Amino acid sequence: MKEECLICNAPLEYLNEDVRMECAICHEKKFSKARCINGHYVCDACHIKGIDSMLGLCLAETSKNPINIINKMMSLEFCHTHGPEHHIMVGAALLTAYKNAGGEICLEKSLLEMQNRGRSVPGGVCGFWGACGAAVSSGIFISIISGSTPLTIESFGLANKMTSRSLAAIGEIGGPRCCKRDSYLSILSAVDFVRENFGIEMEKKNVTCEYSAKNNQCIGKRCPFSKANQQTT
Repeated sequence: MKEECLICNAPLEYLNEDVRMECAICHEKKFSKARCINGHYVCDACHIKGIDSMLGLCLAETSKNPINIINKMMSLEFCHTHGPEHHIMVGAALLTAYKNAGGEICLEKSLLEMQNRGRSVPGGVCGFWGACGAAVSSGIFISIISGSTPLTIESFGLANKMTSRSLAAIGEIGGPRCCKRDSYLSILSAVDFVRENFGIEMEKKNVTCEYSAKNNQCIGKRCPFSKANQQTT
C-alpha cells in the first residue's frame, strides 16, 4: 500500500461517530472518527508535527507564485500525502505570495496567525462537515489580509465568498478526498479572487500533480492536475 497510516501504512477507515482513541505517537486520548484498519490512531497535533519549519521557508521566499511555494512545503519532511497540515499550508503559501506581490501585511505575524487558526480545522472535515480544510484555509487567508472578524461587514463577506469559491471548485470534481488536489484548487481560486477584489497580481501557472503515485484514491483523468491530461508546469 502507498502512504495511509503513519504507523503501519495500512489503509484508513472512517467511522460514523466519534470514538475515544489513544494516539499511537503521543498516547493522549482523544475523540476521532479516523483510524487505520489495524486500529492505529494519530492525532492532528502529531500529524502536523514539524510544521514550524514552514515559517522559515515562507519568510525567506521571494516567489509571487503560491503554487511554487506550497510545492516547496509539500517536499518538506513534515508534510504527508494527506492531512491537516494542508489546512495551514494553503493559507501560508497565499500569504507569502501576496506579500511578495505587493500586499501590505506583516508576513511573520500573518503566518503565525494562519498557523494558529489552521490548527483548529480538524482532519476529515471535507467529508464530515462538507467544508474542505484547504478551502477554509483560503478563507482564513482572506480574513487575515482583510482584517475580517464576526462583526465586520465587507471583509466578513469577502472571507466567506473566498471559502465558497474554493469549495465550489472542489465540489465540482467530487471525491474521494485528495489534499493535494484540493489545495491546488483552493490556491488557484484565491489567485483570481485576490486579483478581482484586492488588485494584487499573484503569479499563476498550470499545475501538474507529482503525487498521484502516493495516493491510493487518485481519481486519475478526473483530476484537472493529472499527468494524463497532459498539463505542463
